[in-house]
Amino acid sequence: MTDMGAFRTAVTAWAAGGPDGPVQDLADRLLLHTAVLLEGPSDAAAVEAMAARYGRDLAAEGVCVLPMGGAMSVGRYAGLLGPSALDLRLVGLCDEREQDFYVRALKRADASPQGLFVCAADLEDELIRALGVRTVTELVEAEGESRRLQTFLRQPAQQDRAAHQQLRRFLGTKAGRKIRYGRVLVEALEPTRTPAPLAGLFGAL
Repeated sequence: MTDMGAFRTAVTAWAAGGPDGPVQDLADRLLLHTAVLLEGPSDAAAVEAMAARYGRDLAAEGVCVLPMGGAMSVGRYAGLLGPSALDLRLVGLCDEREQDFYVRALKRADASPQGLFVCAADLEDELIRALGVRTVTELVEAEGESRRLQTFLRQPAQQDRAAHQQLRRFLGTKAGRKIRYGRVLVEALEPTRTPAPLAGLFGAL
């Protein structure tokens, strides 16, 4: 496990009530100054893929990309990592429906909400809109999931949904698929088509 992986593990344990000593030691060793708070691993996969596209090594820059295991954890993580504790600069990406919750959590932690970037539905939806339905469908086919997609699209529950909504639902129907496509969709993006929340996040970094 890398030092950054160890840091993420230590933060998760600390958030669950464990000791803070390992977190502080690892943060000092890594020269961390910024934490990117993300809801889950699919968002982290997309952010890490985007960093690779930009030729950036976020860990070497002192930036930790941290999936929190759910949006409801943001208050706990912000309190532990922000100015009142580890004193890292906090930035994040969230869905629109969770924006107010994130803003309140950041303010309680004495952290500025100006580093928060908001997706209209979620990051997958932003990426599908940026790439277009045809391109995303081709990417799914290239990943060997054409038959699974067609089976999914024939389900009665999908008939009244728009094509981009169908694709978004498909990405979330199997464990690990959102993580996989978080990387695949970002790698297919033209730089000028980067969704605004993702571009804003990297601008802030």
